Amino acid sequence: MRQHAGSGSRSDQVRQLVIDLETRGSQALPLFISCLEDTGQDALASLLRMGRQAEKQNPQAVRPLDLMPVVVGPMGLKPEELRRRQYPLKPTPEKLTPVVLGPEELWPAKLRPEVLRPEVPRPVDIGSGPFSDICAQEISKRNADLAYVLNADPCGHCLIINNMNFCLESRLQTRTGSNIDCEKLQRRFSLLHFMVEVKHDQTAKQMVQVLVELAQRDHGALDCCVVVILSHGCQASHRQFPGAVYGTDGCPVSIEKIVNIFNGSGCPSLGGKPKLFFIQACGGERKDHGVEVASTSPEDRTPGSDPEPDAVPFQEGPGTFDQPDAVSSLPTPSDIFVSYSTFPGFVSWRDTKSGSWYVETLDGVFEQWARSEDLQTLLLRVANAVSQKGIYKQIPGCFNFLRKKLYFKM
Repeated sequence: MRQHAGSGSRSDQVRQLVIDLETRGSQALPLFISCLEDTGQDALASLLRMGRQAEKQNPQAVRPLDLMPVVVGPMGLKPEELRRRQYPLKPTPEKLTPVVLGPEELWPAKLRPEVLRPEVPRPVDIGSGPFSDICAQEISKRNADLAYVLNADPCGHCLIINNMNFCLESRLQTRTGSNIDCEKLQRRFSLLHFMVEVKHDQTAKQMVQVLVELAQRDHGALDCCVVVILSHGCQASHRQFPGAVYGTDGCPVSIEKIVNIFNGSGCPSLGGKPKLFFIQACGGERKDHGVEVASTSPEDRTPGSDPEPDAVPFQEGPGTFDQPDAVSSLPTPSDIFVSYSTFPGFVSWRDTKSGSWYVETLDGVFEQWARSEDLQTLLLRVANAVSQKGIYKQIPGCFNFLRKKLYFKM
């Protein structure tokens, strides 16, 4: 016999049974009553007969009971709580009510198609700023074939040449604000685990000497090397790297010569290791007015600021220290990264109170993003930010001959 959940008297259950049997056919109920009498269940047989007679006399008096569905859900819930959590009991043909088995957290309100599929690992976003869960060092360790691994601590030398005051014969102005750049970079590369050494106001010859001395050191236990030059600059003939920077005596040293001091023959202990050069100097005298865009925001200009260019005409002639250094054959650059504060041929701007646009932006970008982004991406951020400053247009650029990505040690 079918068992129904719900409340009601025994006579109500009997009447419901009569209706169920009658719906199966006119002979089903009489046969069932006969079976009850044959098995000695006379009382139940009598109730069924009475129910059948009542149903024939007044069919409307006997209606199906309002049955409650059996709900399968979390243990410990009272029937009233289960009823409150149910979906409507009369679904429309278009929207069928799902049958839900399991704990509350998987009930329909929270179900999504993904729970029925195998979980697929999702990519990790590493460009979310300084609070990223994965630091740059972890990224480089996981991708040793695609990124330089900076394991050493300190990871390398950082030489900063800061030329601010120039001799009268050079006709080069004092680079007011350059000390601010120098202090920012000294602090920044110290935080990046470099041994920082600063040289102030070097002549062209002294610049070459300190660079050669750095290249001749034993870098075998180190993983990287950084050279930063802050000076006036100009255009220069070149085969690989454009531009030149001035010593305090007014003599230029080409960027090409500076970079090649650290080639395989001049600095063998840095073979296969990244060598980074950051040049804050003009690449020429041209000023780019750009195109008309939205006005410069107040935060891009320091109140009372006085931007100055780091450019002077290139002084060719017998007095230039760098002239005899034209090289007939240069080695193929490898593991070299040269970042320029401006595009070759154009002016690079320096604020007398807050320092150069390039260094100020470089320091800020490194502070915020160096934990999670590689060098190339960091310099793209710098170029984008600097390009939106001031009245004149300035866009930093770089020559990238690295074989892998570089993430600074944090």
